[in-house]
Amino acid sequence: MAGVQLYDHQLDAVKKMKNGCILCGDVGSGKSRTALAYYYARQGGKIGTEKYVAMNDAEIKDLYIITTARKRDEKEWEGELSPFLLSTHPEVNRYHNKVIVDSWNNIKKYAEITDAFFIFDEQRVVGSGAWVKSFLRITKRNQWILLSATPGDTWQDYIPVFIANGFYRNRTEFTREHIVYSRFSKYPKVDRYLNTGRLIRQRNDILVNMDFERTTVSHHEDVYVKYDIEKYKDVSRTRWDPYKEEPIMNAGGLCYIWRKIVNTSEARQVALLEIVEKHQRAIIFYNFDYELDILKNLAYGKDVEIAEWNGHCHQPVPDSKKWVYLVQYNAGAEGWNCIKTDTIIFYSQNYSYKIMKQASGRIDRLNTPFKDLHYYHLKSRSGIDLAISRTLKEKKEFNAEKYVNQYTSLRTVETRKPLPKAA
Repeated sequence: MAGVQLYDHQLDAVKKMKNGCILCGDVGSGKSRTALAYYYARQGGKIGTEKYVAMNDAEIKDLYIITTARKRDEKEWEGELSPFLLSTHPEVNRYHNKVIVDSWNNIKKYAEITDAFFIFDEQRVVGSGAWVKSFLRITKRNQWILLSATPGDTWQDYIPVFIANGFYRNRTEFTREHIVYSRFSKYPKVDRYLNTGRLIRQRNDILVNMDFERTTVSHHEDVYVKYDIEKYKDVSRTRWDPYKEEPIMNAGGLCYIWRKIVNTSEARQVALLEIVEKHQRAIIFYNFDYELDILKNLAYGKDVEIAEWNGHCHQPVPDSKKWVYLVQYNAGAEGWNCIKTDTIIFYSQNYSYKIMKQASGRIDRLNTPFKDLHYYHLKSRSGIDLAISRTLKEKKEFNAEKYVNQYTSLRTVETRKPLPKAA
């Protein structure tokens, strides 16, 4: 059997990796293969040889992979395990070790495991909940690594990993040494961080970046569509929900109604169908259930198969010649890959830059057969769509309350302007 081969960027990463590190690579960079290669090498295997070099079966550690429910259910890790002659099925596994692939939802089941090797896929250990507690128990007694495309937005996101690496005893110690909370907030809100130089050194100590040059070329196109301007203005003025016939109570609700007005525009649906005519296979990302209702009932044409992945329905990507795959952002922005198409259509924008980036990465894989990848962003020139676009361009998360407050302040100033003098 042929030996285990890696791309240069993967090989460099394996050389830099150590117990407790975060393997950080962009979506599609091959983190799974790299993580398994590190495990394989630690157990006596050899990388880059012409023939496969077996691991030390007498001392090999049990392997536990904690990943998303979708990756577990669709057996994505089975394909990654195969070149190493590993399998979750004992009758197929070349070695006597145990290989388990399970979801983050079940991490508590493995809190008492000792002397094993854990791969934590798609980082979920932020905050202080049950997952984090189980994670910290596991890391005390086992070897482990973490895989992540985006390891942390704030220093607080790193707290569990810093504790697991022994940098701090607990969250309280980290908070005491590094966090100053705002005195004017109703809830604990970080005002600033202290001694960030130490935090940077600690992060650099455990972060292993996978830098590689993509062979694909991404083409992003903004497709602007019309919307009901009068209805939009009326809601802005009255703060009245025309769908439920009731007052809009908060900023989140107002932004939701604004978006519903622009997202349900017939012009947006027509633009979508025109794109689908050009691309026989397309993934369509959306946010809300009312969008799904629209997307499921559009006339895509003869023989176009429709499948969906969301909180209500978990269908696989179709195998037919013509299809659309309707994916809800929160349910399907990460944890799966697709090399059957070169096209993603964003029917509406998500508030999160991170989620939008993760969604884009579903088709940009190392093994994709496509050179050119096409991304269509449907949007209007309404205030809400333009504001979200500006925020995403800055690689930030859109804040509805902040936007509405700015909008309200601007409208107040405008109403105070003196009327122009008569000619």
